[in-house]
Amino acid sequence: MSDLAPVLPARSGFVAIIGRPNAGKSTLLNALIGQKISITSRRPQTTRQNIAGILTTGDAQLVFLDTPGFQTQYHTGLTKAMDRGFKNALSEANVVLWLIDVTAREHIDPQIHARLAGAAVPVVIALNKIDKIDNKNQILTFIQALDAAYHPAAIVPISAQNRLQLNTLLQALTPLLPEREFLYPSDDVTTASVRVLAAEMIREKLFRLLGQELPYSTAVEIETFEEKPALTRIRAVILVDKPGQKAIVIGKGGEKLKEIGTAARKDIEKLIGGKVFLELWVKVKQSWADDRRTLDRLGLS
Repeated sequence: MSDLAPVLPARSGFVAIIGRPNAGKSTLLNALIGQKISITSRRPQTTRQNIAGILTTGDAQLVFLDTPGFQTQYHTGLTKAMDRGFKNALSEANVVLWLIDVTAREHIDPQIHARLAGAAVPVVIALNKIDKIDNKNQILTFIQALDAAYHPAAIVPISAQNRLQLNTLLQALTPLLPEREFLYPSDDVTTASVRVLAAEMIREKLFRLLGQELPYSTAVEIETFEEKPALTRIRAVILVDKPGQKAIVIGKGGEKLKEIGTAARKDIEKLIGGKVFLELWVKVKQSWADDRRTLDRLGLS
């Protein structure tokens, strides 16, 4: 009789991360993958498209989809595309990971609940930001209420920012994936191209360094991306709706645009592991969020 342990079947599949704006979906994705592939900010609805992160363990490959948040304030071609992205992620998912912020006043989004009501795949609930709750009995009470109301496959309290209980979360998700070969090479960490990630990192700086509403009216398009051994040259255009917005993005004497470019360049250099020359321009394109061709070029349609 052989002393070798039996070989376990490989498991792989898609896990759609859903949740209210600012629940921490992008932060969780980056923490699970171990590097930054999805942009984050304190503002809601930062994510516009499904960014996939790939985590390969010894016998499993989990492909996480960071879904766009619901946008209720604006109704444009862009927001309709974001909603389609959410629906597509649910249709592709083998497991749904519902992320809930335990510190939020309204924990449950009725839109998410309604869409999950007819889901044909298992749902795992992750309760995020438990490190911010002093009374742990509140978390236990919440778990009991969620279990009674939704009967999920599992409920796991976590802190994405502090990486608490992420292994426990993975242990809950992995058995729910189908038994099959890996979908991607084991050393891949995302399906997004470097060009897409670079544009996203620039857009993140718009959210972090500009006023409250302006970032929602902006987009980033990579015009040229030239990779050489010693230096990667990137030329990117920041699209805005109005001339007044262009002036704000550029700032007095070009200082704001320089600040955005410097911060983005540092992140892109970390991403590619080399020097980057980043050239940013600002262009006015009225109603870009309703222009199908522009959305196609941006990969948002």
